[in-house]
Amino acid sequence: QVQLVESGGGSVQPGESLTLSCSASGGFPFSSYVMSWVRQAPGKELEWLAYITHGGSTGYADSVKGRFTISRDNAKKTLFLQMNSLQSEDTGVYYCAEYIGRTGPDYKRQISGGQGTQVTVSA
Repeated sequence: QVQLVESGGGSVQPGESLTLSCSASGGFPFSSYVMSWVRQAPGKELEWLAYITHGGSTGYADSVKGRFTISRDNAKKTLFLQMNSLQSEDTGVYYCAEYIGRTGPDYKRQISGGQGTQVTVSA
C-alpha cells in the first residue's frame, strides 16, 4: 500500500515562509512519477498548486508562481514545497499527490484518507 505523508505545516504571519515535506513509502516508485501539491482552503474547492517531473521540470498555478518552489529528492522519496511570502489566502490543508492535471477537484479521490498538513497564515 502506497502512502504519502505530509508534514511541515504550521501557523505563521503574513510574509513568512514554510517548507512542506511529503514522504513516500510502501514501495512506491517515487522517482518515476510526476508529483504535485494541492491544497484545500476553508470553504473552497481543492486547488492544484504545482507539479514536478522525475527530471525536475516544474509548473505552477498563477496563485503561487514566484512565491512557491516545488522540489524533490528521489533517493529519499521525498517531495518538498518551499513557500515564501505567505498570505492569508494560502491558509489551508496541503496534500501531495501524483500529478493528474491542473484541475484541483480531480485530486479528491487521490487525497481522500490522507491527513495533509495544515498551514495557517494570520497576523
